[in-house]
Amino acid sequence: MQDQINSIVKTCEESMKKAIGHLEVALAKIRAGKASPQILDGIVVDYYGSHVPINQIGNVTILDARTLNIQPWEKNMLQPIERAIIAANIGINPQNDGVNIRLFLPPLTEERRKELVKKSHSEGETSKVGVRSARRDAIEAINKLQKDGLSEDAAKDTEEAIQQMTDKYTDVVEKYLAAKEKEIMAI
Repeated sequence: MQDQINSIVKTCEESMKKAIGHLEVALAKIRAGKASPQILDGIVVDYYGSHVPINQIGNVTILDARTLNIQPWEKNMLQPIERAIIAANIGINPQNDGVNIRLFLPPLTEERRKELVKKSHSEGETSKVGVRSARRDAIEAINKLQKDGLSEDAAKDTEEAIQQMTDKYTDVVEKYLAAKEKEIMAI
């Protein structure tokens, strides 16, 4: 019975960690005025019939705080990369000089910063839902065990432990959101 409880708690914690991992990835894609190669994550280029991420067909480097440089390994990939960036609609126009593609990130307006904060809070709420969903699933599993003979005290203790874990991961989400908001609103 204790092995089943430990398995439920472990599964719950793994699900909560996945929710936090998803949040980290989502927040990295939200640009905060600084150039970051993660902005290009999720953009795929048609590479000889295959859809390939940009970072697998060229070097993506940061030239300065507001400029990304993409140097494809094959010159004939300049146009497909450029088209993929435009099609991704990330709010940046690529500039092709025949060798490299440069992405100049415009400074963020106050209105755009507020939109980005809202978007990051939306991602945070999605992660919180994931954490609470993991808690719900774990508590349902504990209740099933209780029907199968688990003592009420053991069930309550496990539920308390799961709630403490939920609170811990919810606080982690809040810390990530506060840090991202501070980063976005910094001028």
